[in-house]
Amino acid sequence: MIINSALADILDRDAGATESDLLLAALVDHGAFVPVRENGSVLFFRDDAGNPALPGYVSESCVEVRLAEAAGSVHCDVMRLLDIAGDTEAGRLMLFSDHGSATVPLPLLVRTLRRRGRQSQGERLRLTWSTHPAAVALRDALLRRVREFAAVRAVWISHARWLDTGMETLLLHVAVDEDLPSPTAHRMMEVLLAEEVTLGDGDPKVGMIAVNTAAHADAIADLERMGLDTVRHDRETGRVEVVSQEYDDPQVADAARRALAEEQPGAGSEAERPRRWWRRG
Repeated sequence: MIINSALADILDRDAGATESDLLLAALVDHGAFVPVRENGSVLFFRDDAGNPALPGYVSESCVEVRLAEAAGSVHCDVMRLLDIAGDTEAGRLMLFSDHGSATVPLPLLVRTLRRRGRQSQGERLRLTWSTHPAAVALRDALLRRVREFAAVRAVWISHARWLDTGMETLLLHVAVDEDLPSPTAHRMMEVLLAEEVTLGDGDPKVGMIAVNTAAHADAIADLERMGLDTVRHDRETGRVEVVSQEYDDPQVADAARRALAEEQPGAGSEAERPRRWWRRG
């Protein structure tokens, strides 16, 4: 069962008012399940003033238990929630867990997105090719392990910088052919960080964004044009392909590693370590 456990914990403890930042972060990061009718249209609520409100639940089972008239539910990321609300003039979200609830004004959610370096038109996020040893280790680990995760079609590895906040991480965009949130992508990340790649105190944090091969085709096309290290998985043939600027011009990679070593004293010997050449698995 897929559940927004962070949001559920806050709502179940009736802590939405005292932990509003955490609630908003959980909603931005993991979205919510929106109830629908038999014809696929969204079930809307009315707030105390009679205005339309968009309901969101922490899981499919929560919808089944708390809203018997719903025919089902669909998971929506935060951008889709805002799109639905904007199309219907809903001014707020009404969030529900098994044992709690909270109301979130839409303007507050939009401000949270902007504060975290994202906008409703798309993430204000700069993605660039990374030669950090952790990024290369993730690429190598994916070459070895990606076949274990059948729903994963491709992974792009980047250095990510949020322009509004200046926060920087390594970021994996994972294309999957299953509904979001993707349990396969999350399981893959758990395996990579638990069994394959050890991050030290000086290493950047690693994040992951799952994208659906059909619903996010435009975003995937953009990722393909960025020159990022890419691991592609053909499930039908079992073939794994790795694409990297390092293989096009190794001197570019060497220069990038030297620049990284200069920025991070003490990491030089590891940053300049030769990596194995491109290959297909």
